[in-house]
Amino acid sequence: MTTTPTTSAPIRVALVDDQALFRTGIRMLIDSQPDLRFVGEAGNGAEGVDLVRRVGVDVVLMDVRMPVMDGITATERIVEQGGDVAAKVLVLTTFDFDEAAAKAIRAGASGFVLKDADPEFLLAAVRTVHAGTAVFAASATRELLRRYDDTAGRAVPVPAAFAELTPREREIFDLAARGFSNSEIAQHEYVSEATVKTHISRVLTKLDLRDRVRLVVFAHEHGLVTKAD
Repeated sequence: MTTTPTTSAPIRVALVDDQALFRTGIRMLIDSQPDLRFVGEAGNGAEGVDLVRRVGVDVVLMDVRMPVMDGITATERIVEQGGDVAAKVLVLTTFDFDEAAAKAIRAGASGFVLKDADPEFLLAAVRTVHAGTAVFAASATRELLRRYDDTAGRAVPVPAAFAELTPREREIFDLAARGFSNSEIAQHEYVSEATVKTHISRVLTKLDLRDRVRLVVFAHEHGLVTKAD
């Protein structure tokens, strides 16, 4: 995960959290970065959905437990109303492998970070999510789904599009679903990381998945996750 600021337009960041003091700290942190711009805050999910609708937002930092409307519902609505150009949602949670965070990922969030994460990690997470990559190891997503898997025992039928994957793409899909990083997949398959990225991109396109997080969810929902070697 890179932390190097770019020279392009600042990444527009919004925060949805019911704790005023926490919002103040995050706002100051975001405003301290030349490549990030804090564009608004909200105290509950409903206000957050309205904020994203009114203001141009690239990345939303979203708490999961809030009054009026929780972060899970708010995430789902933001993703639905934004379509292909929806703001990326980065879930903020207090507990590692939180069940609520798992639900938020299913609702369309692009990853999660702990509220007590180091400031540099949070800033890097914002930049990475904006770039279209999950901000945590896929193995963490897998553990989330394992602890809260409401489809366990009743896997959804596999879409026909899965049959369109080439043998190599299926190998890459399997390793990504099991929690391998790009570098680990590259070592496992004896290819370059650039080649892995290309295969992952093709797999996401063929399966109509938004990002790598959705790939892991897809694999679990359809019973496609194999056991480790």
